[in-house]
Amino acid sequence: MIRKITGRLTGLEGEVAVIEVGAFEYEVLVPEFVRRQLQSALGEQVRLRTLEYLEGNPQKGRLVPRIVGFTNEAEQQFFELVCSVDGVGVKKALRAMVRPVREVAEAIEESDVKALSTLPGIGPAVAERVVAKLRRKMAKFALIVGGDWSGGAEPKSDLAEEAFAALLALGHGERDAREKIEAVSKEGKRFKGVDEMLTAIYQRERS
Repeated sequence: MIRKITGRLTGLEGEVAVIEVGAFEYEVLVPEFVRRQLQSALGEQVRLRTLEYLEGNPQKGRLVPRIVGFTNEAEQQFFELVCSVDGVGVKKALRAMVRPVREVAEAIEESDVKALSTLPGIGPAVAERVVAKLRRKMAKFALIVGGDWSGGAEPKSDLAEEAFAALLALGHGERDAREKIEAVSKEGKRFKGVDEMLTAIYQRERS
């Protein structure tokens, strides 16, 4: 399985990015929110996190391997969660994801079926299924500001450490991540897991 691809971006048209790696050129499918990020990188070296899937009808024996690319791990995780909803899948998600991850995640977290229904190919019924399955998993992605997985100084406690790493993965700076964690920690609430802490951070940001 191809998990990452690094090479020169030689073409970008519609949902297809062409990546030159040595003597080979790879056709990588990208959602609209990724395409916009790649526009300024034409002719330059890029690195994409990837997932693979087979497109076609297995009963007719015509299956074509496809690669889907993302600029960071958080985007990939978000996309895979959306694809897991009944009635969505990779092709529909590729067509639907025209808004930034943060905006779509906020709509899901806030159960905004009307906003989700405006995404291409996502009608009210599918939007309701997306909310029902993913609403409690979106706080992390609603905090995304861009950037890739990185390290840094870590706050105390395993839970705070995990939340800190998650915020860095979502593009927050080290100082900003520490401040957000300290702010919710001072409220005295006990969190059962990192997702619960990130939800509290998100809700605090929205209030």
